Amino acid sequence: MTDVNTNASTLGPLLYPAAHYESPADVLNATDISVPEKRIILSSWASDMYAVETYPSLREIPGMNHTIRLADILSALQRLDGDNDNDDPPRGSGVPMRLRRPWAAADRTSR
Repeated sequence: MTDVNTNASTLGPLLYPAAHYESPADVLNATDISVPEKRIILSSWASDMYAVETYPSLREIPGMNHTIRLADILSALQRLDGDNDNDDPPRGSGVPMRLRRPWAAADRTSR
């Protein structure tokens, strides 16, 4: 019979990522896992299941000795998708458009 060691440090990064990565940046910089695997880890960390009850913008990941900001996790996910301009507000394109109310046009014609 084989003695199986299932301590957290011997489990793979997908089974127990907190034993291998300290932050979303560590996950992004990891060379031993693929982009889809990074997305799996970051998405699981973003899950509401790990939300701190009184601070929903923080996540407590089992096995980690500190909390992680949800904003950092979401930023890392955006970087995986190639969105490097996530610090800048979205740029508008085109002319702003005012929506007309159908009844406003009817009021003008009855004057």
